[in-house]
Amino acid sequence: MTATTAAAERLHHSRRARRARTGGPGERGPKVLEHVLGWTLVLVLALFVTRAGLM
Repeated sequence: MTATTAAAERLHHSRRARRARTGGPGERGPKVLEHVLGWTLVLVLALFVTRAGLM
């Protein structure tokens, strides 16, 4: 293990304990809206795929 690899490994382990919050769905905001928008995206994508004849 080189000195650079060892330093990177120490930095990785020290950051694991205090991981930054990313603002994902569990933190705040309406979950229902997020689900509706997600499923709308899935349906629109499926519509385009079937219209293009790819499926």
